[in-house]
Amino acid sequence: MDSLTQIVLGAACGEAALGKKIGNKALLFGAIGGTIPDLDVFVGNWLYGNEIDAMLFHRGFMHSILFSVLGALFFGWLFYKLYNTGKRKDTTNLKAWIWLFFLSLFTHPILDCFTPYGTQLFAPFSKYRVAFNNISVVDPIYTLPFLFSILVMMFYKRNSQNRALWLRLGIGVSSAYMLFTFGNKVYMDSIFRASLKQEGIAYQRYFTQPTIFNNVLWYGTVETETYYYVGYYSLLDNGNRYSDWTKIPKVRDLTADDFKRVERLAWFSNNYYSIYKMDNNLYKYNDLRYPLTNKNNPNSSVFSFVLFNDNGNLNMKPFQRSEDNVSETLTVLWERLKGKK
Repeated sequence: MDSLTQIVLGAACGEAALGKKIGNKALLFGAIGGTIPDLDVFVGNWLYGNEIDAMLFHRGFMHSILFSVLGALFFGWLFYKLYNTGKRKDTTNLKAWIWLFFLSLFTHPILDCFTPYGTQLFAPFSKYRVAFNNISVVDPIYTLPFLFSILVMMFYKRNSQNRALWLRLGIGVSSAYMLFTFGNKVYMDSIFRASLKQEGIAYQRYFTQPTIFNNVLWYGTVETETYYYVGYYSLLDNGNRYSDWTKIPKVRDLTADDFKRVERLAWFSNNYYSIYKMDNNLYKYNDLRYPLTNKNNPNSSVFSFVLFNDNGNLNMKPFQRSEDNVSETLTVLWERLKGKK
């Protein structure tokens, strides 16, 4: 999920592990642990000279169970050595620091697994990307009550029972909402299947996911032999069927026969993608797991980038977000979220 949510969850893990010993400092160290896996964005750019390879490194090994274990041992030992000096000597122990970093490192990829992007939880032993698609990468209803609880908790002394109460409240409310999103996912899938049957769409596979910032408006993508179809459904709709269908041709103007990295891009998007030929030997890659910025333009995916031949290797131009398109898309999604009469 987004960085703020991971910081809040990491801080809660720090409190659970060392809050009674070091107070609010445990929140800081937990937040650091909760941030470390997402540093793979910078590590990928450092390791690879190719933008595609750097992007694919994100949510890879540094989001795995193995990294959580190894990282807990290393960072736990490192921060214990840095903290256990002077007046603080022997106020904490190595085991507690390892536990703090294991909790904050491990809960980060677990939380990411609930989002559509996909997380290589079992790397390097498996490239399988875990994605339950039940919550958006940014969902204020999950994050804000949790954040509020952590902020209130900071005003109590480390041994106060109220501190433990607010921690349990924050974890409890966020977990209850997460359970709701799972139930909502099951409901949305059933509505999507019924909608496909009503539309007479013979499909190979499908998936559904919530749109950004909410769990009310959902987006569904279905794959047929030659097309993708996408549609929307809001819990506030009068009917109980997906609508606003858009038909998207399954375009493959580049294949793995042209560049091996096309196969990796297909894996990245779980084969929900299109590649269109542009001018000047450029190609546009659209990840169709995400909504269109313009439902009348099948080549307007929210998550897209430009591919090019880089001295015989496929590369991509740095991702650039159009603020105008984002603003317009959010406005359209907000109007659609309010329901279709």
